[in-house]
Amino acid sequence: MFKTKIKTIVLAASAIIMAIGLITFPEESFEASIRGLNMWWEIVFPSLLPFFIISELLIGFGVVKFIGVILEPIMRPLFKVPGVGGFVWAMGMASGFPSGAKYTARMRQEKLLTKIEAERLVSFTNYSSPLFMFGAVSVGFFHNSSLGIMLASSHYLGNICVGLLMRFHGKDDDKTSSYYKKAPSIKTALQQMHRTRLNEKRPLGKLLGDAVLSSIHTLLMIGGFIILFSVINKLLFHMNVTSILAQGVIAGLHMIHFPEELSMAFISGLSEITIGSQMTSGVEQATLMQKAIITSFILGFSGFSIQAQVASILAETDIRFSPFFFARIVHGILAATFTFILWKPIYEKMGLNGQPSNSNPVFMMNDNGIGFHFYEKIMDYGPLITIAFLTLYFIIGIKRNFIHH
Repeated sequence: MFKTKIKTIVLAASAIIMAIGLITFPEESFEASIRGLNMWWEIVFPSLLPFFIISELLIGFGVVKFIGVILEPIMRPLFKVPGVGGFVWAMGMASGFPSGAKYTARMRQEKLLTKIEAERLVSFTNYSSPLFMFGAVSVGFFHNSSLGIMLASSHYLGNICVGLLMRFHGKDDDKTSSYYKKAPSIKTALQQMHRTRLNEKRPLGKLLGDAVLSSIHTLLMIGGFIILFSVINKLLFHMNVTSILAQGVIAGLHMIHFPEELSMAFISGLSEITIGSQMTSGVEQATLMQKAIITSFILGFSGFSIQAQVASILAETDIRFSPFFFARIVHGILAATFTFILWKPIYEKMGLNGQPSNSNPVFMMNDNGIGFHFYEKIMDYGPLITIAFLTLYFIIGIKRNFIHH
């Protein structure tokens, strides 16, 4: 009872402080809201929507069940999750945060995962997309194309290690879902896919409409969190809370011989990865390796903004948030450690540091590469895509409400 009362007081006090901050700094709050809205409007919505819709269709058509049967002998021994985890892993890597949580929650709702398996899976299938690390961070913030290779290597290696570590999570309460001891045949996988499709009673039009509504609903929630934490981060800065917290971080930075100027960027990164990565890139007192290590931790920890998005998605299921949060801390530490270990053998000895600072990425994002043009196009046409699908969302919603009434 005492703990619940303390929690109530803390939550109420936090809300009151934020309200006072909004009243005290209205212009700064408005600018932060616009910044968060633009990020969602131009990048997040148009880049994530296709993945969300396609994933819903793949689940309905039984393709995920097909993939699950094929990948069971790989995912089960390594991570102690069923083969469908391979689908979540791949889609999460391609589309970035918080796709892994959405797909894991969907798999849990379809009863393709047990509760423990879902908690393991969500812990290592949420990470930054290659487009964000190469396009926004390495090129946009650091103006260093080759740094993206270093950040991505550390990020994904750390994530694999998290998956291997989380296989021990809940081993005492583990109830295994479908398990193929022998490598299943293509015929078995096709039979499972066909059976799943037959069990899907919704017609194609209803299935597609549900996919659009579900995907846009999730993206609207994500947009709200992006705007909210953009404002919170700005208010904490202007209310000097960030600088107070940074004093504690400075002591830790001194222990590892990092400049104290990185403290503000680190604190901001704990809240929102984009702001934290951008601030880290601008700290002139730090070496590139030190900035890369801090950025790797920020990307691995993924920020409270993304964690709040994941918590909201997981709240629709019985998947607990605490294992995910623990995994994010471990991922941040591992990613930063891998950056330190691999810096000389990969970044320096392979000659990656010889790239001019204003060059474009050599991997995936060069001048003639698909990734580079995609990043430019999505900035140009992202708002139009957002408007078009939001209009479709409202049309489908109004039409269905009219039919029900």
